[in-house]
Amino acid sequence: MKRFLLSVCLVWSATLLFAQNEPSAFMKKLTALKDVSGVERLETKMFPEKYLIWVRQNVDGDNADKGTFNQRVIVGYRGEDRPTVIVTEGYYADYALSPYYMEELCQLFNANMVFCEYRYFGPSTPEPCDWTYMTVRNSLRDLHHVNQTLRSVFKGKWISTGISKGGQTTMFYRAYYPEDMDVSVSYVAPLNKKVEDGRHEKFLSKKVGTKEEREEVLDAQEHLMERKPYILPKWEEYCKEKGYSFRVPMADIYDFCVMEYSFALWQWGTPVSSIPDDDASDETWLKHFIEVSSPDYFSLPNRYMPFFVQAAKELGYYGYDNKPFRKLCSVKHPKHYLRDVMLTEELSHLKFDKSLYKYTKRYLKKNDPKHIFIYGEIDPWSSSGVAGWLDCSRKQNMRVYVQPRGSHTARIGNMPENMRHEIIDRLIQWVDE
Repeated sequence: MKRFLLSVCLVWSATLLFAQNEPSAFMKKLTALKDVSGVERLETKMFPEKYLIWVRQNVDGDNADKGTFNQRVIVGYRGEDRPTVIVTEGYYADYALSPYYMEELCQLFNANMVFCEYRYFGPSTPEPCDWTYMTVRNSLRDLHHVNQTLRSVFKGKWISTGISKGGQTTMFYRAYYPEDMDVSVSYVAPLNKKVEDGRHEKFLSKKVGTKEEREEVLDAQEHLMERKPYILPKWEEYCKEKGYSFRVPMADIYDFCVMEYSFALWQWGTPVSSIPDDDASDETWLKHFIEVSSPDYFSLPNRYMPFFVQAAKELGYYGYDNKPFRKLCSVKHPKHYLRDVMLTEELSHLKFDKSLYKYTKRYLKKNDPKHIFIYGEIDPWSSSGVAGWLDCSRKQNMRVYVQPRGSHTARIGNMPENMRHEIIDRLIQWVDE
């Protein structure tokens, strides 16, 4: 009897294993799609089925003569008639491979997920790596091609969403391919007009937080500069242990980290109360300094180099104001730091093109797509977002929401209750139309 039961169990286990490995009907459809290859089933706790696929893209927009590359796309499946959320990630897609990853709009609408890695990041990098074709327009063509490729299997409403650089991408995608999406949600997305936009420095010195908090942050920066002779040796030792290398002397990088300190602290909502007391030890100050403004941000090579290239070419960035402690700085004039510190010497010739900024701003002013923008009040990126100039009072659809005391982590789920309900109700109405 035991042998019989054992045999039954073995047969049942083998049948279950075969069923798990056998391609599902949806997987077969994915595999059959043109320009889709390497369909791989992924472990998931959040979707009935989840896959890693590779979508063949042209390196140069619609011009196939310049070659092709494979873009990494993660697909979460819930049903062909369900809404589909396309995540316009601005960087790497690694974290979306996690079995536990869930985008909040997918959860809200019980939706499919199409998570797109940005070109020139990770394995979605063309070979050879020619930065000429690292443009926003080419990245949007990538998204359009993914959308058109998967529409045959996902037939419900399409929602685009992204965070930070991904939120920018959602905004640009809506402006250049307005018919691709039914609904868009951009989180903490700036729209910068120059390499050093200029609005961020004013925001940090005059608007963010309370006057007392701004003074406390500035005091911390001055304190780090005053203690530089004592902290710098330990800071340099830390950089050497980590293997960081820089284009400029370490003493200058220390200064840049002090200048970055206020932006980084407010961006991530680090409590001002976490700043050490003036009489705290050098070790305490060093630990806090690195936690808030790590020197790896300026190290070369840098895994975010593709972003810095785009910032120099089209996306823009922010500048630094070191006037309050310039006498203590070895860096007297931080202008052009993106070109001189963040980029390799071979890329320091890049020129900024303002046409992306102009086109997107004009589109948002003149049109009224179903698009929600979410910002955090104390996030420095909000100062170059659309909230300062986009008037939605006469628009039927577009809305901008600013989370009180919110940082770069502002999301629908952590909005104040009244805002959260208003956003969700509006999204549900749009998706149900």
